Amino acid sequence: MTDFPGAPTGPSNGPRLRVLAAMSGGVDSAVAAARAAEAGHEVTGVHLALSGNPQSFRTGARGCCTLEDSRDARRAADVIGIPFYVWDLAERFREDVIDDFVAEYAAGRTPNPCLRCNEKIKFAALLDKAIALGFDAVCTGHYARILEGPTGTRELHRAVDAAKDQSYVLGVLDAEQLAHALFPLGDTTKDEIRREAERRGLAVAKKPDSHDICFIADGDTQGFLAKHLGTAAGDILDADGSKLGEHDGAYGFTIGQRKGLRIGRPAADGKPRYVLDISPVNNTVTVGPVEGLDVLALTAIRPRWCEGRPPAAGAYGAQLRAHGEEVPVSAEVVDGELRVRLERAVRGVAPGQAVVLYDGTRVVGSATIAATERGPVGVDPVAADIG
Repeated sequence: MTDFPGAPTGPSNGPRLRVLAAMSGGVDSAVAAARAAEAGHEVTGVHLALSGNPQSFRTGARGCCTLEDSRDARRAADVIGIPFYVWDLAERFREDVIDDFVAEYAAGRTPNPCLRCNEKIKFAALLDKAIALGFDAVCTGHYARILEGPTGTRELHRAVDAAKDQSYVLGVLDAEQLAHALFPLGDTTKDEIRREAERRGLAVAKKPDSHDICFIADGDTQGFLAKHLGTAAGDILDADGSKLGEHDGAYGFTIGQRKGLRIGRPAADGKPRYVLDISPVNNTVTVGPVEGLDVLALTAIRPRWCEGRPPAAGAYGAQLRAHGEEVPVSAEVVDGELRVRLERAVRGVAPGQAVVLYDGTRVVGSATIAATERGPVGVDPVAADIG
């Protein structure tokens, strides 16, 4: 599969492909579908019904699984002039994304459901069904690029618009999935996409982006987890083991959290305390000074390599959050596990998150953080969003 005319993210001067365009109801996926159709491909739009009980309307800019979104996607398909269907993947989404999300928090880890959705839903369940129906590729509105490598292989790269780059959440894709993926927006900025949508007459041109976790429409993650896991009172401990307070469930905390700790007394130095550790075994949450969050090394499991093979040991860039800063690291694969040593400390790194490796703009692959190694105080840390 080669590239779109004038852009490095889709077919050019190649065969006319049968393309299934995943249309969420937002502006990005609508323009992506329009570009694929304009490139001469036979495009069919599909909206994934992922909620077992969808709301009629969005709550602000949250979510992407409402009836309103489905209707917006259908209207966009009509304007583009392509067939449109709604596929019910709610049960698969519940099993592979929502249940996994709840189980990870129950185990004291912090998952990223967007990576899980891309891996298990958009590029597994959806792609498998598309291939079975005779489609050649799945097209989405992700901001990322697919470029041809030196040996003719397809490589996943960062988008041109660094502020919108979504290559981090696509780092779970393997070579076979990338062989059937189209990302037509990777060479364009978000502002340009909105202007293009207006020129194309797409009503979603000014529709706000979805944020946060799509299946938690009100943004109350702690309330969502409490509903699924119930309350389980436990202790909040200082780093020396002394009790500072109580909580209703360790799942309601994440590594690096500062707000909402409900600690009875201030620290001796008067400085804020942060969640340093979550133990589901004894249901305790340990807090301490921000320096206790400094991580200099990590071990990650269940690696997935974009080119189908583990990378050679050496220097790479690593991203640890969806919108986090890339950090220089040395990395190697040992007995199937990814071992990463950071050149400077990073704060707010939690088991369950993904580490995605980069070689320049190229995505090498990703793995799930299983353990971290804390560094000494005062090692010029990169501050993560831990407020």
